[in-house]
Amino acid sequence: MDLKQPDRTLLGKEALETADRTVLQFERNAAVLADLGERLKKNPPRFVVTCARGSSDHAAMYGKTLIENYAGRAVASVGMSIASVYERSLDLQDALFIAVSQSGQSPDLLHLTEMAKAQGALVLALVNEETAPLNDLADVAIPLCAGPERSVAATKSYILACSAFLSLVAKWTDNPDLLKAMEQLPEALRAASKLDWSPALDQLHDTRNMFVLGRGLSFGVALEAALKLKETSRIHAEAFSAAEVIHGPLGLAGSGLPVLAFGQNDAAADSLRQTIERFASLEGKVLSALDVPGTQKLPVVSDVHPVIEPLCQLQSFYLAVQHLAISRGIDPDNPPNLRKVTETR
Repeated sequence: MDLKQPDRTLLGKEALETADRTVLQFERNAAVLADLGERLKKNPPRFVVTCARGSSDHAAMYGKTLIENYAGRAVASVGMSIASVYERSLDLQDALFIAVSQSGQSPDLLHLTEMAKAQGALVLALVNEETAPLNDLADVAIPLCAGPERSVAATKSYILACSAFLSLVAKWTDNPDLLKAMEQLPEALRAASKLDWSPALDQLHDTRNMFVLGRGLSFGVALEAALKLKETSRIHAEAFSAAEVIHGPLGLAGSGLPVLAFGQNDAAADSLRQTIERFASLEGKVLSALDVPGTQKLPVVSDVHPVIEPLCQLQSFYLAVQHLAISRGIDPDNPPNLRKVTETR
């Protein structure tokens, strides 16, 4: 296999750290998450609220699916402007409020977290920067342990936010499948780092617009991949759930838009395959992580639990998208118009 240089950029170097950083995160947070899991078992929250932006919000979407499927609690994302702009309060008594952030310092995130705590929520912070003010507001702070991330486009911090959600739900539910998935994740990420998606993504060299698909646990990953295509390669990539794209957006099929499809072998797989196959019958270029007739099959890690399949696929994608960006004349570590920390009010 002719794998392009995986550490060609800061983005690539940082993505390659993810597996080792996951091991560190699991070890470091084991005790505090075990305590939090017992607390949530004894006093389950009425519902769960997430607070995040960008890649962190896409990780929260992955967490939402885990929590709803395995812990049986409804999860909603609350707009930060409720507190920071409109200065309103919400009844969050007996709710679990989860704030996810790389920097933990955006003013609107801090405003909403302050409101949530004042309104009776149990506040959990998943933050990479351990000296961040968000940690001081939280009842429980879980460090992501991603270490410094200098590339503007996040990689390891996204997957580590997802792994923190996986740890949380595994310890909360004592689900043996989730606990097994935690054990598999580091080595599965290492295996994913050796799979070359570059030949497939190279076909997007002249692409201006495209779809990225997923469903269930892979929808948050689709959102994240679409953001990375925008950030690093200036491709207008739009992410859709495979259940939603067959409505209005399907009208664009056949107009030359490439499709990149993520997926996992769980109860959502059949509907994912049906949607991907429908696009394949209309489009000439469909790249798919699932085996679907008429598509270009992407190499994936096999024999791992479905809850971590999308994370492994994204790891392979991260290491390939740097090359796509460079081929389009863009530095993926310093893309135009963007900076690492965005302080929204």
